[in-house]
Parts: sequence; C-alpha cells; structure tokens
Amino acid sequence: MFLSNQLNINTPSPEHSLKAAWLEKKALTLTLKRDDLIHPVISGNKWRKLIYALKDAKQNQVQHIISFGGGFSNHLHALGYSCHQLNIKFTAIVRGDYSLNLSPMLNDLLNWQTDVKYVSRITYKKRGDPTYLQQLKEEYPKSLIIPEGGSQLQALKGVAEIITELQQNYDYIVAPVASGGTLAGLIASAAAITPKTQVIGVGVLKGKGYLEELVSSFLPSGVVCNNWQINHDYHFGGYGKTTPELNTFCNDFLSHHNIPVEPVYSGKLCFAVKDLIHNDYFPKSSKILALHTGGLQGAR
Repeated sequence: MFLSNQLNINTPSPEHSLKAAWLEKKALTLTLKRDDLIHPVISGNKWRKLIYALKDAKQNQVQHIISFGGGFSNHLHALGYSCHQLNIKFTAIVRGDYSLNLSPMLNDLLNWQTDVKYVSRITYKKRGDPTYLQQLKEEYPKSLIIPEGGSQLQALKGVAEIITELQQNYDYIVAPVASGGTLAGLIASAAAITPKTQVIGVGVLKGKGYLEELVSSFLPSGVVCNNWQINHDYHFGGYGKTTPELNTFCNDFLSHHNIPVEPVYSGKLCFAVKDLIHNDYFPKSSKILALHTGGLQGAR
C-alpha cells in the first residue's frame, strides 16, 4: 500500500460497460476493465506485473534494476519512471540502436536519468540466456534483473489482483498476450476464484505454439488449468505491425467510446472482441470482460 501511495497508483481500476448497436443485436454484455487509468505513466498491466518486484526491491534495499525492451517499450517506460520516483538506478537494455533517432519513450527514459544501453538483435536474443544474465550480474553487482515485459512468477501475484477487484463474475475474460505473464496470471487466478470463467488471449504477434508454451511456463506446477486458449487471428502481420483497417478501427473506437487504444495491444484486443462477437463466437447472453492493459507508447 505504501508503494502504491508513493507512486499515486489508482486501483481498483473501473469496469466500463460498453454500449453499441452491434452488442445489443447479439444480446451480449461487454465490459472494459480500464487498467489504462491506473496511472498516466505506469499504465495498465505494467504496474500489475511490476508491483511485487518493486516492493521486494525496496524492502531489500536494491539500488540498481536492469531490464530489457524495444524502442517503444511500455514496460521500460513504466519501470524507468518507477525507478526514477523511487530513487533506484535503472539500466535499460534496448534492442537496436536508436541513438541518432530517439523515440519519445527513450527521450523520457533519458530525462529520468536512465542508463540506456543499445545492443544488437543478436545480443538481445540472449536476454533469457543464463550465461548472459550471469555476465550482467558480474558487470552490475547487487543489481536486480527483471525480464522483458516484466513477465516472471512475481508478476502473477500482481495480475491476480485484477480478478479479485472484479465487481461481478464474467463468462469470458479477453486480454492481449505477448510476453505471457498477464495471461498466465489471469488464468491461474480465474481458475482459483471463478472456475467457470474462460480466459482468451489475443496474440499480438506471430507466435502460434510459442505463446502457448510461454504462458504454460508461468502457470503453477501441478495445477491443471483448462480454462484458457489463445486466438492467433488478430496479430495483423506481427508484433508492432498494423494495417489501415486497424488504424481506422482505433480512431473510430476513440471517437465512439472516448477511450484511447493503440494498434500494438489494446487496438488488436478490441478489434478481435468485436469481430468474434460479429461471428457469433460467444454464446447468447454471455458476459464478456476485455482487459485494457494500457500502454500507449506504440501510438507515440
């Protein structure tokens, strides 16, 4: 609670009922959980996945945190701001060299005194390799390394709070999936608290099979979770890829609902939900919750 107050985190996030003619025709209810409103910078699932790692860092008096991401990473943006506010040194290992063409996200990191290290794509692929991580620990003694996207076992505890905050039970919970931690947390928590709820991940990158393995690796061992699946039909060409159709949808969604979405995560999620509803994927009278995971760096 102290950490949340220190960073001005606003939880629980609201559950916003969406109204549209295409919903009324299908006799469905669609609610958007607005995790994007948790904080203007530490947005959405990034806070959920970081909260317990940051709490442990403060309790253990960690002075230096290291993590990974791309030039428009919502995770690095949220973590960089958090470390700046908490007076913790932060090193961001960034895929690709943006030094001559800084993204808005990287400008923010530098303004927050982040130590930005640009690495090649070949080096970046080692971000989960134990030998490479050991080298980083030797280079930066007494530092804490947080995985790309914040997805680690600690993250599941923070994501589980999404389920405990809900004001009602839902038949389906739908969320974007990329690094796997958010979906795994939803799956595990829903299985324990609302076992009839089905969790659907919308893959935002080309990763059929890979994403399923990634999510499964985070699930508690020995616990059978048969309440989930990942839909791979809405990645629009891959991670960070978009189309004129998706861009138009994001703009229309903002106009109609006054809720900002972007084409990397939340736009693909909302597009997928609308299309699945149009194609009668959900049974009549279903109660559907879509999780707005926040993060608008991709739109900058």
